[in-house]
Amino acid sequence: MKRMNKIIVVMLVLFTAGISFAFGEGASYGARGALEDKTLTLEEMLKYAIQDEFLARREYEEIMDIYGEIRPFSNIIRSEEEHISMLKEVYSDYNLPVPEDDSQEHIVLPGSLKEAYETGVQAEIDNIAMYDAFLAEDLPDDVRDVFERLKRASENHLRAFQNNLRKYQ
Repeated sequence: MKRMNKIIVVMLVLFTAGISFAFGEGASYGARGALEDKTLTLEEMLKYAIQDEFLARREYEEIMDIYGEIRPFSNIIRSEEEHISMLKEVYSDYNLPVPEDDSQEHIVLPGSLKEAYETGVQAEIDNIAMYDAFLAEDLPDDVRDVFERLKRASENHLRAFQNNLRKYQ
């Protein structure tokens, strides 16, 4: 019953807000926004990166609220916290304000655990592509180091989601 109530509330929030990645809206947020933006400044890269980390953390929290504290979500969510901290440090180093975490407005919850793993796979693929695009730019060494570390973490997360998805094939 708790799961059904949670799903209904999330669906109402998404319907009311009119936000749904499934219908192409909200694409200017996180990795998807970064991949569409062809003229990236350092500040925009940082914004898209932290948005994507906020979004992943929020989605994995919501998924665990519905399905319980299961791996790999329980492990990866701790990584997302670490990633957010790393990015906040960069914001601080460059005297930039950290964007507000409005990820709740951009999440779309999957209808099953299999879909949650599929969503995780796609999110990590997008995340890796975002960091590849950033790393192709001329970056300060400290920012490049953070983006490289975040990309490697996403590659590990991708493998974890793919391994769990294989259970359904």
